[in-house]
Amino acid sequence: MDYTHHYESPLGGITLASDGEALTGLWFDGQKYFCDTLSEKHEQKDLPVFEQADQWLDIYFSGKAPAFTPPLCMKTTPFRKAVWEIMLTIPFGQTMTYGEIANRIARQKGLPKMSAQAVGGAVGHNSISLIIPCHRVVGTNGSLTGYAGGISIKEKLLILEKTDMSTFFVPTKGTAL
Repeated sequence: MDYTHHYESPLGGITLASDGEALTGLWFDGQKYFCDTLSEKHEQKDLPVFEQADQWLDIYFSGKAPAFTPPLCMKTTPFRKAVWEIMLTIPFGQTMTYGEIANRIARQKGLPKMSAQAVGGAVGHNSISLIIPCHRVVGTNGSLTGYAGGISIKEKLLILEKTDMSTFFVPTKGTAL
């Protein structure tokens, strides 16, 4: 059984999902791939993991880096999980490029290279947004490429974290939007 909880953030509503023990989802309401890991049969319920997630979100939206991570259960493929685990290492207020993640995955797998586009697909399908910080992943050229919650939210999250935005830009055309 899956359970849900709602959190009202300064950037809009957030829906959280849990298997009863760990977070399995965190989405801005209406974002791309919204509730993609949530089973059809679910109910709203107060759970300790949701209390922890609310505390994490309260700290985060106050502009500080939370010193803990609620329990997470990544319902995904092994490749996506490897990408998401790398995203968990990106510090608050910093960024990493799709290419850097691709290089790390290639090294882990003993491959000469890995497709940054494949990494982009895994980043885009992150079902535990914010806590697994896909908003901290940027294009090699400084482009604030697509974010399932919308590029304007990605930009606001990076500004909230006091990320140096001087080298980034929002694309005006292309598939990154």
